[in-house]
Amino acid sequence: MEKGFVDKEIDPSLDLFAEIEQLKKEKNAIILAHYYQEPDIQDVADYIGDSLGLAQQAEQTNADLIVFAGVHFMAETAKILNPSKKVLLPDLNAGCSLADSAPAGPFRAFKEKHPDHLVVSYINCTAEIKALSDIICTSGNAIKIIESIPKEQPILFAPDKNLGAYLNKISGREMLLWNGACMVHEIFSLEKITKLKIRHPQAKLIAHPECEEAILRMADYIGSTTQLLKYTKTDHATEYIVATETGILHQMQQDNPQKTFIPAPPNNNCACNDCPHMKLNTLEKLYLCMKYEAPEITMDETLRLAAKKPMDRMLAISRAAGLLG
Repeated sequence: MEKGFVDKEIDPSLDLFAEIEQLKKEKNAIILAHYYQEPDIQDVADYIGDSLGLAQQAEQTNADLIVFAGVHFMAETAKILNPSKKVLLPDLNAGCSLADSAPAGPFRAFKEKHPDHLVVSYINCTAEIKALSDIICTSGNAIKIIESIPKEQPILFAPDKNLGAYLNKISGREMLLWNGACMVHEIFSLEKITKLKIRHPQAKLIAHPECEEAILRMADYIGSTTQLLKYTKTDHATEYIVATETGILHQMQQDNPQKTFIPAPPNNNCACNDCPHMKLNTLEKLYLCMKYEAPEITMDETLRLAAKKPMDRMLAISRAAGLLG
């Protein structure tokens, strides 16, 4: 973003919701938001979803301008799928600890040591890692992706070791795992969750598969953010302890006003189950981003084409499996 846009003063009398709606119409823009965004952004978004749903929406949109309220790798994914469209990210500093845990150079060297392995990478990675991969997956379609690969084919899975270990467990595979993790999903305290369960004996623990194994062993249900949301709508319980980023609680509460949702506590006193990168985006930054059409995500075409191949394979497998966002 041009220096000063983020810090530019906004007239406090402006109705940002109305202004953003007007900008959407003027610019034929679509706002795609991840479930982990702040409630105001979720409320103004045209589509709210997890990584699979967002990728599918980015692939299908007829908008001229894609505004991605999420983190950098998500906006990159939208650009990979839409080279002719302008893709914006409200704050370029909105990165991802999991994506950062797999630098392209070391990962390339790791891959070269295992030339017989097919590389399946979780979508929470950079365009460079996607370009080094054979198939991309999300937490919502990962098991279907793994099951589509012959059992005799060795797999290298990156970058999330916790999701990879969970997939190994439920698929019976022995995938080679890159040693990466999400700072938010690794912070949950088993001891504090156990105490919370004692105080709320009827509450179900629901968890994202990026959590550590000890948390997943305790969970009553494990799923992607979309799967967790759907579960709370169809399940009979009235209380849930939610082990994932707290942004999803906004949608859960909206869809289930009669139910109680308790964020799983981290192992210290900080709000570490809030993703600091996701929360860099604000309604004010979203408005400025749309008004000035910056910062824009750009990408080298050779890199984009290399990263698109494994994305296309994921989307094709997802469609065949009926996993529509």
